[in-house]
Amino acid sequence: MNASNYVSQSSIRVRYQETDQMGIVYHSNYLVWFEIGRTAYTHDLGYSYRELEKLGVMLPLIEVKANYRAPARYDDEVIVYTTCTEASGSRLIFEYEVKRKRDDVLLTTGHSIHVWVNKEMKRVNMKEKFPDLFATLVASTTPKGRDRR
Repeated sequence: MNASNYVSQSSIRVRYQETDQMGIVYHSNYLVWFEIGRTAYTHDLGYSYRELEKLGVMLPLIEVKANYRAPARYDDEVIVYTTCTEASGSRLIFEYEVKRKRDDVLLTTGHSIHVWVNKEMKRVNMKEKFPDLFATLVASTTPKGRDRR
């Protein structure tokens, strides 16, 4: 895998319970899909969340935003494209695009910001504590505004 400008792709089939009375995907499900995307992203780079926790670091969410553009419906297959646009010693920023697979329509965009902390919820400088992991994350980033696919 070429880590520079890496984009993770996660395929999801919309389940009935993810839809609302109008027959479209309920908005909070996109946040779950964002989590699926970033979990796949870190796993693809060789670091599962479980491994990070064993190392004594966690990555809590401090901000999330979603922009809804078109609806997904039951049984649609969607692809979550996930990139990391910033990797610093203290935080990560992920950006997401959710597209319907059959017609490549952009459904939702968003971002999430996370901070590195230890088990006591104190900030950790990953550049100092885990330089190899930090270097891998920095090498994988796609600066904001660059083509992500």
